[in-house]
Amino acid sequence: MDRGALILLTMLICGDTLIPLQVGHAATIMLPDGRGFLPPPPVIKSHAQEADIQAFESTRALKNSNRWKLAHNDADLNPEHMIGDFSCAAGFKLLPSELPTLVAVLNALEKPLEQRITEEKENWRRQRPFVGTSQPVCTPDADKLASSFSYPSGHTTWGWLVASILSSAMPERSSQIMQRGRIFGESRIVCGVHWKSDVQAGYMNGSAMFAAIQGQPWFAEKMHLIRKELQNARVKATPAESATCALEHEASQEAF
Repeated sequence: MDRGALILLTMLICGDTLIPLQVGHAATIMLPDGRGFLPPPPVIKSHAQEADIQAFESTRALKNSNRWKLAHNDADLNPEHMIGDFSCAAGFKLLPSELPTLVAVLNALEKPLEQRITEEKENWRRQRPFVGTSQPVCTPDADKLASSFSYPSGHTTWGWLVASILSSAMPERSSQIMQRGRIFGESRIVCGVHWKSDVQAGYMNGSAMFAAIQGQPWFAEKMHLIRKELQNARVKATPAESATCALEHEASQEAF
């Protein structure tokens, strides 16, 4: 059996799939399947579900606060927008125009990741916390979100994966970058569109995604270029916006 066939067989046995993507040349990405390793969402009347309800209800009071505005900002999953979201954590303004390889990798990962998370959500079919209530959410697309499922959080998975990539590329800023990844996930609780346990599962999901791609040849090659681009960008960098950094620092002191 050749190496490619062996990898395919192994991934099928593990419940994973092979998803082709373009990252400058033909490559294959292997993403783990959360249906095989994530815990199920909390059951009704469990302590975990009660904690979910408490987190949802208590954060409704944050409407129109600075934290609410940050959650609204974090709802935008456009890869170029997300790169900018990590500017304070990186210590300088991250400009997509100076990081073409990072932009290309995130764009390439976007659809395969969305496909995988959709499969996971369809498996558990958990309703979002605001469904059936009149409680506010921080995004204007509540009607669209109401028809999609909640567990695990796709935004959190994506945010944690991006944080992990940047942290690997900038190990000297790892703590700050991963903290921003945590805040990004917590924004979904503040926004009211995810339960707390959805977000916790998203962190685990994102970690698994990063662990899976980290050892794949296409990614190792791209990471080398990403590190170089970040090093070059830092030389001529401008500071991140102080007001945004203060807002993120404030958010880092909160717990949900």
